[in-house]
Amino acid sequence: MSTVITAAVAALNAKMDDGFDGLAKFVIAGEGSIMVDADGARDGDEDADVTLSADSDTFEAMLSGNLNPTVAFMSGKLAVDGDMGLAMKLGAVLG
Repeated sequence: MSTVITAAVAALNAKMDDGFDGLAKFVIAGEGSIMVDADGARDGDEDADVTLSADSDTFEAMLSGNLNPTVAFMSGKLAVDGDMGLAMKLGAVLG
């Protein structure tokens, strides 16, 4: 697992609270992917209800709070495939 993925899993788990009801996948270009569900975040690459794809700089900016996930999506830095409602719930966790 890359250091970017390891750090992202830790950061996501620190931000997660109870109540996320779905299965989401973050794909970080050149690094790997992270699965997020009701139990938190973990390294993985499975089918998901929604897949969010970005480069590592965009993902790190979203996690640090320097980039709003909605702004990232609207500017084309974040791609979303699947359940947009679930993506918005996850964006609220990040934002």
